[in-house]
Amino acid sequence: MSTYNWNAQDYEKHSQAQQKWARELINKLSLQGTEDILDLGCGDGKVTAEIAQSVCDGSVIGVDNSASMVKLAAERYPAVPNLTFQVMDASHLRFDECFDVVFSNAALHWIKNHQPVVEGLYRSLKPRGKILLQMGGKGNAGVILSVLSEIQAYQKWQPYFENFEFPYGFFGVEEYESMLLNSGFKINRVELIQKKMEHAGNTGLEGWIRTTWLPYTERVPEEKREKFIEAISEKYIERVPMDTEGRVHVAMIRIEVEAEKIA
Repeated sequence: MSTYNWNAQDYEKHSQAQQKWARELINKLSLQGTEDILDLGCGDGKVTAEIAQSVCDGSVIGVDNSASMVKLAAERYPAVPNLTFQVMDASHLRFDECFDVVFSNAALHWIKNHQPVVEGLYRSLKPRGKILLQMGGKGNAGVILSVLSEIQAYQKWQPYFENFEFPYGFFGVEEYESMLLNSGFKINRVELIQKKMEHAGNTGLEGWIRTTWLPYTERVPEEKREKFIEAISEKYIERVPMDTEGRVHVAMIRIEVEAEKIA
């Protein structure tokens, strides 16, 4: 999994949609309150802390490969007794039959090869344990990606994108089902779901681009980065105009995965 220079505080301000989707996903877990849970790709920890409140007689570990995110999470939630955070790469999980549930929201699409991730998930679960994952799926953020491709081809920006490779793992249903079966999982559900993000005008859209599209923005020198972000935002709003209340809408496609370890 690639490591980018996450600005944890800035991300915290511009990740409301991810938190909303995470809450919807948590409700699908039907927690009893005694589970041991791994939050994979915990980010700033706010979702992980909400999960911990739902399992007062269980435990939650949040892991992320960003040290700045884990540091912020630990600082934000130091007094939650059943909650800890660790720096760890999702492709190299170091757990052995520790968890009843592995939960992940809006994180795993940062990894291009998911087979090692899925195998690590299987090892991490107790027998009868389950995974519930949601991430960017096939066709995700199609318009914003089209805009990014157009902008990076401009003469002004093109030199910074020599040998650029698409950085995300956006999988379809059949691809993910194959990885799950290869790792020993019993599949309960894999589906693509349409979602919509809303941002408060140019400022909100630019904040989201700045904090989450790092594979693109970090290619550009820091002194030119804001202009690059502004160009993306302007081009996107040309394609998808704001609504009458000044909100910018971004169509997203998520893949949601539910499976269990039957061994």
